[in-house]
Amino acid sequence: MSKRNSQAAKTAARERLRQEREREAKKAKAKRQVVVALSVVGVLAAAGGIGYAVVQANKPGAWDAALDQKIVAPANTSGENGTTVVIGKDSAKKTLKLYEDPRCPICASFEQSVGPTLLSDYEAGKYKLQFIGGTFLDGDTGDGDRMKVGSNGEGSKNAMSALGAALNVGPEAFLEFKEALYSAKFHPEESQDKFKDDDYLIEIGDSTDALKNNKKFQDAVRNGTFDAWALAMSHTFDTNEDEVNGTPSLVMDGKKLTGADGQNTPMTPDDFKTAIEKALKG
Repeated sequence: MSKRNSQAAKTAARERLRQEREREAKKAKAKRQVVVALSVVGVLAAAGGIGYAVVQANKPGAWDAALDQKIVAPANTSGENGTTVVIGKDSAKKTLKLYEDPRCPICASFEQSVGPTLLSDYEAGKYKLQFIGGTFLDGDTGDGDRMKVGSNGEGSKNAMSALGAALNVGPEAFLEFKEALYSAKFHPEESQDKFKDDDYLIEIGDSTDALKNNKKFQDAVRNGTFDAWALAMSHTFDTNEDEVNGTPSLVMDGKKLTGADGQNTPMTPDDFKTAIEKALKG
């Protein structure tokens, strides 16, 4: 090879190397731009995610929102916000107040033991029944004129709303549903918040003659029609004038009915019979 050709070859090689370096430099620059862009997107996405999480955390839950909803009172109610629930024969001169929380295990024991006797006397016209429901097992508390939704569950509130849906169908449907709600078959342990599940409440309703396949009841449960009413009822419990702060409690003519110990709610049919006969005569 001549010296001239050798020099030309070297010049061409250097040119090819220069062009290759330029291409590599452009590729590296493009790669850096992509990395930066992706990093920016990642930061924005993270910031957006954090922002979304903050918004969600501060967003009121369904029950908090229900506090601000217009109260729809079930049929067969009276009084402010429809929270006076009195059922029975017009001829009955006395009214027995029954204070219960749907999740209360002692209420379930009371209903399973004393419930049939209580209902038998009610059906015989010995007294009307007034139901006052609380939701304190969910952690709900009175906060002045407004309820404060707790963090211990939703079952008491949801079951209360379903009781409103049953009452909207009729008094007998209400009593049948309440009896099934507290039954050994359906009532869960206090630690199990099964009543928060609408489908479970509908299953309970389907076990009764009055509510089996009742679309009116089912739609009201699924739509939360009586959610705001349930909270209003709970507020009525919290502000009751009978000085009741536990469930189950029975009150007639402003006096609590107690068992043989003179302190606690009668938990056997015999104790209940003795207490109610005394109250009816008083």
